[in-house]
Amino acid sequence: MPMSSPREKTRGGKRDDYYRDRRRRKVCSFCADKTVMIDYKEVNRLRRFLSERAKIEPRRKTGTCANHQRQLAVALKRARIVALLPYAPQHVRP
Repeated sequence: MPMSSPREKTRGGKRDDYYRDRRRRKVCSFCADKTVMIDYKEVNRLRRFLSERAKIEPRRKTGTCANHQRQLAVALKRARIVALLPYAPQHVRP
C-alpha cells in the first residue's frame, strides 16, 4: 500500500469543502444606515423583509442583527394591523 503525502490528504477533504462553501456574512441594513427606529409606516422598506407568501423572513436570510430583527417583527405586525401590509399573499384568480 503506497503512502500518501500530507498534501494529498487535504485535497478534496471535508476541510476544503467547508471553506469553499462558506459565504461572507450579510450586514444588517439597519445598522449600516444608522437607523434609529424602524417605522411601521415605511411600507416599501418593510416589504423587502416579507416572503412571497407574506411571511417574515428569518435573520439568516435577510442578514439583520438580532435587535433589529425583533424591532422589524413588531413593525411588520403593526403594519399588518393597520392594513398597510397583507397577512396572506394575494391569490391569483384563474
